[in-house]
This record gives sequence, structure tokens and C-alpha cells, in this order.
Amino acid sequence: MSKLVKQMQMEALRRTFTGVQDLILLNIQRLDARTTTQVRLDLRKKNIRLHMVKNTLASRVFKELGLEVPERCWQGPTIVAWGSTGIAQLAREIENWAERIRSEKPQVVFEPKVAIVEKRSVSFEEAKRFPTREEALGRVVGMILAAASNLVAQLQAPASRLAGQIKARAETHPPSSPA
Repeated sequence: MSKLVKQMQMEALRRTFTGVQDLILLNIQRLDARTTTQVRLDLRKKNIRLHMVKNTLASRVFKELGLEVPERCWQGPTIVAWGSTGIAQLAREIENWAERIRSEKPQVVFEPKVAIVEKRSVSFEEAKRFPTREEALGRVVGMILAAASNLVAQLQAPASRLAGQIKARAETHPPSSPA
């Protein structure tokens, strides 16, 4: 491959992956065209893209973009998956397809190599355990509401105590009536 062609391919990779912080590198082998099309169409509906890359060129571009990818991940065929609402959703969709393909076509290799989360590499298993955006927001809202209810309880406690003391005092010392 000529130097000019390599430069053009690297520039295309730069344009494609500039701004991408979450992605998964996959090893997919012996997958037939029909299944490949099904996978791509289903993932595209979920705003997930797949792109087969040449390891040497992608390795250089990813380093330039600040994406930490372990060298061991650049062995064998490499397909990059990115998109969706976050790494958790992306990892779950990839895992669903991996399980489905393993059960239907045991001869096919469909394995995640590594996940990149905010430009740092993590294992695919860790990426699957991350909360989705909605789950994370739900947890934050729950924590805020719990703190708010504790604050309200703390503010009401002295007033309740004072009201109880006034009531007890009123019961032990009935108001005297003017003669």
C-alpha cells in the first residue's frame, strides 16, 4: 500500500473517531454476510456503528487521539464498535449479539477484545457492569432525595419537640380562668 493511500486512510480514521471516547474493539471471524448484515442493521437502529480497521493504521490514529488501547488488542482482525448512549448500553448490545451468535453459530468467533471508556481501556466485563446514563441519573436523584428528606426531618425535629413540651405543659397546668 502506498504512503499516500495510508495517509488517506489514516485521515479517514481521524475524521471518524475524533470526539469518540467510548468504544469496544472486537474480534469477529468466520461470520457470514447475512449475519453480518443483520448485526450491522440491528446495531445501526440503536445508533451503534461497526468499522473494520487495519491494525497498524488504527493503532497510530488512536494514539494520536489519546485513546489508550493495549498493544495486545491489535492482534488479529479488529472491528471497532462505538455509539449508543454510553459504554454500558454499547457493551450490553455487543454482549447480546455475541451470545446470540455463539448459540446459533458455534464456529464463528465474536469476542470483545477491550472496552475504551473516556479514552481509557477497561475490560469488557467491567464495561458491562457500568450503569447506563438513566441508571446513573436515577441513583443521583435517589441520593439527592434521601439527603433532602433527612434535612427536612432534622429541621422538623426541634419544632416537634417544642410543640410536645408546650402540649405537656398545657396538660399539667390548665389555664386558670379569671374570677
